[in-house]
Amino acid sequence: MMPRLLFLLTGAAIIAAPLSVTLAQDAPKAAPKSAANAAADTVPPKGLPVDGIAAVVGDQVVLVSEVLAAVNSARSAGAKIASPQDLVKLEQEILQQLVEAELLVQKAKELKVEPNEAELQRSVDDNEKQIRSQFKTEPEFKAALKEAGFGTVDEWRKLQNDQLKRRNLQQEVVSKLKRDGKMTAINVTEAEISEAFESNRAKLPRKEARVGLRQVVVATKPSEESKKKARTKIDSLRAELDKHPEDFENIAKKESMDGTKELGGDLGWNRRGRMVPEFDRMMFALNPGIISPVIETAFGYHIIRVDRVQPAEVKARHILIRPSLDTADERRAKALADSIATAWRAGGSFDSLSVKYHDAAGGEDKAIPEYPRSELPEPYRNALEGKKLGDIIDPFPMPDPSAGVNKFIVAQVTFLDEAGEFTLKEVRERLRSQLSEERSMRRLIDALKKQTYVSVRYDPTKQTVTP
Repeated sequence: MMPRLLFLLTGAAIIAAPLSVTLAQDAPKAAPKSAANAAADTVPPKGLPVDGIAAVVGDQVVLVSEVLAAVNSARSAGAKIASPQDLVKLEQEILQQLVEAELLVQKAKELKVEPNEAELQRSVDDNEKQIRSQFKTEPEFKAALKEAGFGTVDEWRKLQNDQLKRRNLQQEVVSKLKRDGKMTAINVTEAEISEAFESNRAKLPRKEARVGLRQVVVATKPSEESKKKARTKIDSLRAELDKHPEDFENIAKKESMDGTKELGGDLGWNRRGRMVPEFDRMMFALNPGIISPVIETAFGYHIIRVDRVQPAEVKARHILIRPSLDTADERRAKALADSIATAWRAGGSFDSLSVKYHDAAGGEDKAIPEYPRSELPEPYRNALEGKKLGDIIDPFPMPDPSAGVNKFIVAQVTFLDEAGEFTLKEVRERLRSQLSEERSMRRLIDALKKQTYVSVRYDPTKQTVTP
């Protein structure tokens, strides 16, 4: 059995899934190509020359150890092996993939396709971070590295970079050929789509339940008395800034009521349209160093100072004072949400109700066309329990972390699809696209084989390597 970390670090070879187009990928290589390293990661049949040449592609070779390592990775990833015949088939598929991967890499070099080195580095960094998170301590991580055949983290990172580079080259050469019009779509008939659906029906994943909504989000708003107190507070701060404008950052650190407080109100660089309209207009009207008058938005009262300006962007700070909210304000919001639901059920226009009452400043969409039911926040899932298409749901609370109180959701079910098996109608266009892609890819690979010397020497059915 391959060490657990080796599977995590190298990743399983990709086996083409039913009804999918998968670029052939390279076998994981845990260490330099040697019989000792390969033997640590695979369990080859007795008598098999572990580092024999499985195939020659142009001026490059694919080793038997690479095939076996990829087979073990695939099995660790869940490839089902119920008989010796299944294992032979898996080895044949992986060997074919490795040959095709090398053909694509060599074509990329011919076309002078270059990978994005910065993107590759980010991918390696992200992968290392994800792998490290699965180990409790650094010594445990390094011990697993050693068990997998790596002397150092740098050695493993180089391997990852090499593999990702090859995969990137494969993807980029296909993209380039498509852009250049050298990989055209192949037509697929309705009969072929139906045949593919029926032959792969049992292998298709079950579809998850999905739901669509349209909603009015009712924010809990402060009372007039609370707003008056907040306004008095920010006016006093503005007066203080008239006397000591250089204290803007210190006052923000002491008084501001949002996440920028610790940064002295620093909002960073912003383009037009990122802030609510009232804030946006004032921020882009200010010259550097000028402190704005008090402005009001849905979040409260602000004072703004622009620090720097560059084309289409400004770097600014602000001080925010929010009116306080309490349970009485929540009760008032809930009563408003109830009245909206009543009016909606009585035939009121959703468009009119949403224009008048929906909390646009909160960022929630008015319409959610389709969404996986399991991924909805718990309050939504609970409220939807037992509801039918067209039902208007009783208002339910949703935490508003920025305000520290609840807001209330009034929603109608506009789409409902229960979990179950996919129908041909639901997957027809996806199947058409995938079948066309598969055939286009196959035509490309066949053309590359005609242009390149390819000699397959490993026969999984006989467990032999031809000299």
